[in-house]
Amino acid sequence: MNIRSRIILIVFLIGSLGITGYSQDTDTVKYWTKTGAFSLNMAQSTFTNWAAGGQNSIALSGLASFNANYKKGRSAWDNNLTIGYGKMKQKGNEVEWVKTDDKIDFLSKYGLEAGKAWYYSALLGFKSQFAAGYNYPDVTNKISDFLAPGYLVFSLGMDFKPSPVFTAFVSPLTAKSTIVMDDILSAAGAFGVEPGESFRAEFGAYANIVFKKEEIVKNVNLVSKLDLFSNYLNNPQNIDVSWEILAILKVNNWLSATVATHLLYDDDILIKVGEDGEGAPLWGKRTQFKEVIGVGLTFKIPK
Repeated sequence: MNIRSRIILIVFLIGSLGITGYSQDTDTVKYWTKTGAFSLNMAQSTFTNWAAGGQNSIALSGLASFNANYKKGRSAWDNNLTIGYGKMKQKGNEVEWVKTDDKIDFLSKYGLEAGKAWYYSALLGFKSQFAAGYNYPDVTNKISDFLAPGYLVFSLGMDFKPSPVFTAFVSPLTAKSTIVMDDILSAAGAFGVEPGESFRAEFGAYANIVFKKEEIVKNVNLVSKLDLFSNYLNNPQNIDVSWEILAILKVNNWLSATVATHLLYDDDILIKVGEDGEGAPLWGKRTQFKEVIGVGLTFKIPK
C-alpha cells in the first residue's frame, strides 16, 4: 500500500468519527462531543560564513488528534485518532529527507456504567505508521513500514472514570496481535513474529491510563497515555510499556510549541546494539525513546 492509499485510509477513519455522530437522529446528536486539534511545525537553520560552523537544515512536521465521544444514560463510547508525520532535510547529508516522526494511533472504547465512576468496558486499539523507516544513512534496508509493525488490541475489562481528566482501563482478558506484512521483515522474524509469519498472537492482561488536562499550568495543555501489557503465555513478568506525553505550550490562539515524547519497551523487539568480530550484527532488548519538539501553528476544532 503506497503513501497515498494510507492517507486515504486515515481520512476515511477521520470521516467515520464525524459521520458516526451525525448519522444519529435529531434526538441523539446532542449526546456526541467532537473535538480536534492540528499542529503544523517548522524548524529552519541557515549558516553563511559562520565561524563556529553548522549545516543548513529544514524540518517539517504535523500532528493531529480527533475525538468523538458519546454519552447517554449508562452508555459511554469514546473514540480517539492521533496521527503524526515529520521529515528533515540537512545540507551535506547523503539522504535527502530523513523521517523524524511517524504514527497512527486509533482507540475506541465502549462502556456500560456499573457504579459510581466504573464502567464494564470493551476496548479496541490499533497502532502503526505511514511510511517505511530506515536506520539512516542506510536507505536500502527497511527496518519498518506500514503494518510492519501494526498492533491490534481487543480487550474486555473495567474502566474507571472519576473525572473528565483521568481514565484508567484495566483488563485481565486481552488479545494482542502483532502484524508484519512486509515479506523481508517477516522473513527476518522482526517485531517478535516467527520467521516467515505475518502475525503473532498474544493473550494477557492490559492497562490503559490516560491523563488529559487543559491549562495544567497557565497556557500549557498536557496529555499522558500509558499502555501496559503482560503476556500470560510467555514471560508474563516482562511487561510491555508504551508511555506517550504531549505538552502544548500556547503562545496565543494560533501559535504554540509542542513537546512530544514516547518511551517504549517491548520484550519481543530486538534492537541492533553492535557487531561481533566478524561484522555480523548483534541484537539485544533495549528501552526505546523518542522526542519531537516543534514550534508552529495550532488549530482547534471547538466542541
